[in-house]
Amino acid sequence: MTARQDARGARAPKRDVDGVLLLDKPSGWTSNFALQRVKRLYGARKAGHTGSLDPLASGMLPLCFGEATKISTFLLDADKHYRVTSRLGIKTDTGDADGKVIASSSVPPLDDDTLFGVLAEFCGAIDQIPPMYSALKHEGRRLYELARAGVDVERAPRRVRIHALELIRLDGADLTLDLRCSKGTYVRTLVEDIAARLGSHGHVTALRRIGVGPYAGEPMATMAELEALAEQGMTELDARLLPMDSAAAQWPSVDLGADSAYYLRNGQAVLVPRAPTEGWVRLYAEGAGFLGIGCITEDGRVAPKRLIAVRARPALVGGR
Repeated sequence: MTARQDARGARAPKRDVDGVLLLDKPSGWTSNFALQRVKRLYGARKAGHTGSLDPLASGMLPLCFGEATKISTFLLDADKHYRVTSRLGIKTDTGDADGKVIASSSVPPLDDDTLFGVLAEFCGAIDQIPPMYSALKHEGRRLYELARAGVDVERAPRRVRIHALELIRLDGADLTLDLRCSKGTYVRTLVEDIAARLGSHGHVTALRRIGVGPYAGEPMATMAELEALAEQGMTELDARLLPMDSAAAQWPSVDLGADSAYYLRNGQAVLVPRAPTEGWVRLYAEGAGFLGIGCITEDGRVAPKRLIAVRARPALVGGR
């Protein structure tokens, strides 16, 4: 009998679960497929992921359960950290190893100095043209749907920021890079553009996400680990969840008194002594723990932006 069955073997009812799980998504799975597998395992009533990873990619996929879905957008907008390997000399229609080869070229002689110089050109703010094999929409249809139908449409360039781009290894035609970038960065496009600057073609052969926003270096849970924990019961599964405020750990906290918390929960901005003077903040109230996300207004007040319902277990709410 699994953790999601009762004594008669019937499926247990769905339950309210609040928290964040750092899933180590396997290569070959879509992000939604991974989400649905984990959601069923937890028996969760509500869950969502925080931005898709390509099926070829593996690594960190934060999953938000219950009230944590209200702050998932902040992880979607967060910076990302990847380890990417590309193969020079070959171009595919999808930009990665899952696609069909559409062009090939020789790989010029490369040395570390040449690579360091080219990589430096891509650091900072750059413009990218989104690939046809992406989830962006054109006149109501996903670009990848159009691409599969053989249709190519004009795409406007998008500004992204490459915070760091480090050469890890050059092994013949295989180039491994460490990449830290802003949201919306297309790694496949970046690889193709770097290859073009080197006088060749290129495509992604391996991609692993190792960090999302405040989650840098935290252990990730594999599906095998979660399935083993599910056999022990929901308590063991729930213990793998991170508190909701961990998704905003990079921002300062603001502690509210009972009166301020009341007005803020009713949508009003409040004055809080010694609060930060600008930016996003985490909101807490005595006896209630984490309330959600706020921001500092121009006149110095604390305004609510995304509030949560406090209902989860104490271990998963308000853990600083």
